Amino acid sequence: MPRALLTMLLMATLGAAMFVAPAVSSAALAAKLTVGVAEQRAGFASDPLFKRSGIRHARLLVSWNAMYTTWQRREADTWMRSARAAGVTPLVTFGHSRTNRADLPTPARYLRAFRAFRKRYPWVRDYATWNEANHCGEPTCRRPALVAAYWRAISAECEGCRVLAAELVDQPNLAAWAQDFRAVAGSEPRVWGLHNYIDANRFTTVNTSAMLAATRGELWLTETGGIVERRNASTVALPASPTHAAQATRYLFDTLVRLDPRIKRIYIYHWSDAPGPWTWDSALVASNGQARPAYAVLRDRLMRLRRAGRLMR
Repeated sequence: MPRALLTMLLMATLGAAMFVAPAVSSAALAAKLTVGVAEQRAGFASDPLFKRSGIRHARLLVSWNAMYTTWQRREADTWMRSARAAGVTPLVTFGHSRTNRADLPTPARYLRAFRAFRKRYPWVRDYATWNEANHCGEPTCRRPALVAAYWRAISAECEGCRVLAAELVDQPNLAAWAQDFRAVAGSEPRVWGLHNYIDANRFTTVNTSAMLAATRGELWLTETGGIVERRNASTVALPASPTHAAQATRYLFDTLVRLDPRIKRIYIYHWSDAPGPWTWDSALVASNGQARPAYAVLRDRLMRLRRAGRLMR
């Protein structure tokens, strides 16, 4: 099908979705939904508030070549040790190098780095090929074919693993990037990741619907949640406050995850606020260890899902 015609059909689908948004009832909420957190600091797993939540899944972002430097291995070791001791199942996402952001590996180099990671942590079975691959601050922004080659390489290498095609962020190139990936992937990815902060914080469904329309298979919201405060240079205006973050968390569970049964997992970013300078805060727990309003919403929605028998551990 010509690309122009495909784009027209996609936009027509999205236009219809804006007026008649699909809804999944509470009784059919994604059949079974897995809820986790996306958190870089290892201490989350021993937090009594985390233990009380009953959550048993967490996402860790590492550089594609993390195993090649001592300090990155130590960070990963600490996180993995803490998560494993708490019975937490990890989702590991690979992203740009933290020593040279522009160092975009060949598929062969990427596979060697992946093998080094698997050798160190053989129990990890869930992976995402690249973090926010369509973001133009990433070296993969205009390289969907290269990310597809990474995905093919580690999917073939890791038998029995679930490998997400990529984690995309809700930017204007979202649908086109996913379509370009699918055109060269060689087979249909079974799982995709999405970071849908714009939908979650503006109380819209446009970007999540666009991702659903542009892909097949499961969709995991691998970073999402309500923003408490931002101090970055982004030109995208988003509301932020502890009260707003609670409202966004409620909207995430009550509307966004019900758009389509293909939405199987959500990872709330992030668990706890860190003291000191930072640019982003969407944490469920403040730096003094006190639960924020969004945590109460999360606990409530988890209890509802458990009562309905719709929460996957």
